[in-house]
Parts: sequence; structure tokens; C-alpha cells
Amino acid sequence: MNAVSERLTDALYGLGWTAVKKLPEPVAAGLGRRIADTAWKRRGKGVLRLESNLARVVPDASPERLAELSKAGMRSYMRYWMESFRLPTWSAERVKAAFDVKDVHYLTEGLAAGKGVVLALPHLANWDLAGVWATRALGVPFTTVAERLKPETLYDRFVAYRESLGMEVLPHTGGSAFGTLARRLRAGGLVCLVADRDLSASGVEVTFFGETARMPAGPAMLAQQTGALLLPVTLWYDGESTMTGRVHPPVDVPETGTREEKTSSMTQALADAFATGIAEHPEDWHMLQRLWLADLDPEKGPAA
Repeated sequence: MNAVSERLTDALYGLGWTAVKKLPEPVAAGLGRRIADTAWKRRGKGVLRLESNLARVVPDASPERLAELSKAGMRSYMRYWMESFRLPTWSAERVKAAFDVKDVHYLTEGLAAGKGVVLALPHLANWDLAGVWATRALGVPFTTVAERLKPETLYDRFVAYRESLGMEVLPHTGGSAFGTLARRLRAGGLVCLVADRDLSASGVEVTFFGETARMPAGPAMLAQQTGALLLPVTLWYDGESTMTGRVHPPVDVPETGTREEKTSSMTQALADAFATGIAEHPEDWHMLQRLWLADLDPEKGPAA
């Protein structure tokens, strides 16, 4: 991304955060749908990649069905953005009304035990709304990480936005994030990580919808090293104004095996839980990037 593109991107996101949150909610929702439909009709790289990914999730889907899913997926993706731009203005009551969580006892009991909890989520529906629910409705602050974006001013916007919602945000790079997360967990805290894509050399290979993909080792390693509870969470939109989530049963640390074997087994268990939620609500999975190793360009290495 060149300097001009970076400044334009930053300006557009800035406009979203300042302007969209001032719109009446139905107007913002309608704007999001129009933007999504326009992007879908243009058949850009993101839309084509989304359809390619959805073809793995729904392997028996016809081309027409894939097109329907990708259109719904783009609408879901833009709904995420429109909601996220407006979340700073939402009251605790509005957040409670917008998000219903099934099997939340796994989370509340885990926090009550005082050993810390790691929530691992895929890119489903609106993970920021789930985070605001934790801070404003449940009253539990948490720590997360954010990938460094270009330009740096855009990354700063994201950090400031999430911190305004009650989240502690650590940079993904730099090497100190893992230690800080571990300290938060040992103190009985909550850590939330979006964990369905990691193309780095440290990514753990998993079988995901029948093919090999990489997912981050962090959630499993944190649970092993700190004794924290590891809980997968899946989300989906349930109507025009509400979202539903499910806290899945804990992923236990295997009793035997090397650290690498335990990490691999636990990360595969996360992948399986994610796949359950994605298969049930494929239109709410916002994966517009390459994920499976078969789609990566070997000429450019694992992070192509």
C-alpha cells in the first residue's frame, strides 16, 4: 500500500467513526447493505476469495447458492463495520438487548474459579460487540491483541477505539504480548483472541473442513502455561438487530504428550469448534483472505 492509499484508507475509516455513529440506526444499516451489495456486484478479490472459502464450508453448494452466500456474507461483513462504528455510543442496556449468549456459565464459572479464562473466537459476526458485552454488560474487562496495520495512524485508531470500549489492546508484534497475556491470566483475568487464521511460521497446522490450514498456537499455549480455562466461542447474527453467541465446553490440556503435541491437539479442538459454528452460519464468517495452505502461493512463502 503506497503512502497515498494509506492516507486515503485512514481518512475513510476516520469518516466512518465520526459520521456513521451519528446516523439514525436504520439509515446506517441501509447504508451498510448498499455498500455491501455494490462491493459484491463488482466481484473484487475479497468477494471472490470469500466465495472460494465458502466453497470449502458448503462443498455441495451450487454456483447460485455460493453467490447467495457471498452476497449475504458481504452484508454481514458491512453490518459488522456499521455496528462497530456505532458501538461507542451504545449503552449497557442496548448491548444487553443486542447480544444473547448461550451456555455463558462456562465463562462465569471459569472466572469465578480465579484461574483466568481464554476466549478464542473465529471471524464470525461481530466479535467487537461480544467484547463490549463482556465489558459493559458482564462488567469484566479483558485483554486482547491487535495486528499492526498500515498506516500507523489507522492502527492507532483501532487501538483507541477498542480501548474506549473497555479493552486492553496489545500489539501483535514485538514479542511482549504473550508475557503480558500470561500475567493477566495468572491474576484471574480474561483474555479474548480471534484465532482462526495464522499464516506465520508459528501457526499450528490443523484440519479444517477437510483441508490443512494454520491457526495460532497462542490460546493453547496460554492455557498450558497458566492453567487458565480455554473456551471456544462462536457467534452469529440472529435477526436484524440481535446477535447470538455460544460458549463451547472447555478445551482441556491433554494429560500426556510433548508441549508441541498438546498444543496441536488443543488447537485442532478449537478448529473443530469453530467449524461447527461456521458450518451452521456460513454467511456470518468474514474470511475474505486466504486461509488454507492449498491457496497460498509457494513462491511468496507461508504468509503470501
